[in-house]
Amino acid sequence: MDRSRMRSTVMDLQMYYNPELHGEVRLDTNTNVLGSNPAAAAYLRDFRGDLNGYPNTYSDGLRDALANLYGLERDNFVIGSGSDEMLDVSFKTFTEWGDGSVSPVPSYTLYEYFMKLNGGKCVGVDLDEDFQLDVDAMLKPKGKVIIMPSPNNPTGNCFRPKDVEEILNRTEGIVIVDEAYGEYADDTMVDRVNEFDNLIVLKTFSKAYAMAALRVGYAVASRSTAEMMNCVKIPYSVNMVSEGAAIAAVKDQDFIKRSKQMVKEQRPLLSAGLKRLGFEPFPSDSNFILAKAPIDHAELVAKLKQKGVLIRDFGSKRRTENCIRTTVGTEELNKLLLSKIEEVLSEC
Repeated sequence: MDRSRMRSTVMDLQMYYNPELHGEVRLDTNTNVLGSNPAAAAYLRDFRGDLNGYPNTYSDGLRDALANLYGLERDNFVIGSGSDEMLDVSFKTFTEWGDGSVSPVPSYTLYEYFMKLNGGKCVGVDLDEDFQLDVDAMLKPKGKVIIMPSPNNPTGNCFRPKDVEEILNRTEGIVIVDEAYGEYADDTMVDRVNEFDNLIVLKTFSKAYAMAALRVGYAVASRSTAEMMNCVKIPYSVNMVSEGAAIAAVKDQDFIKRSKQMVKEQRPLLSAGLKRLGFEPFPSDSNFILAKAPIDHAELVAKLKQKGVLIRDFGSKRRTENCIRTTVGTEELNKLLLSKIEEVLSEC
């Protein structure tokens, strides 16, 4: 069967990044290199729940835990199966078929996927030379939804809060700030959701919280905005096991502090090591570094995989030509990565 049977808006979509694995060290997904969240793991070991019963419809227990963490209310939160579900729900709730949506270039590749999945038109707007938002350019297309990750993926930097605030004030559309890596940064828009009815902040348990396998994410918004999204999202989309583990993880903020401190210490060391090997790393506020490679990007990534280390290749994309992205590891992982890169460079 050919693709002519597919819906026209999704006909050109391709499958997402899915490398064949043979035990490689994974520095390509930006998960927490300290390993599984200890509080969540302990919860799973002791779980004695009734598997015959449905989970809470809207994950009220987790919404209460998050409300306590942020000093907000339960009704400010929408819980989903990863923040990717929250992306899908955002477009389903606030866009009509054919509406235009705006995202920066470069940014997270799945934004375009969810726009197209919901019949939207994608408008990419180039960041400036410092990978910061061009406010006027972001507003020019008059997108029904404007979405941006901060820290930005794959560049690693946070956007200036004043620029995000200006966009919020100057548009009638929905503004989504994706803070998937927000725990590693100093800036957040979560405390502004009751100030702006058109603001949605996305968060996830997949990165700093080290729970990617359990697929839990959430949106934070004004009560009226969150209520609309909860009406659209699939009931029971988060199972009771994942919700319980997430509640336990929220209560263990010491693990988040340790994770953030490790990245803060190791990121400049890794950046310096990459520079010594001829890379041009960009400034990062997250747990990963984007860097321009001294040799062909594809060859570097392929040869590192042969040596048992996976990093991400962004070298064929606009604005990140010949660039790679690597997770900031522990001291041991970073030494391993740099030594394997050195081997590849000597062979080339």
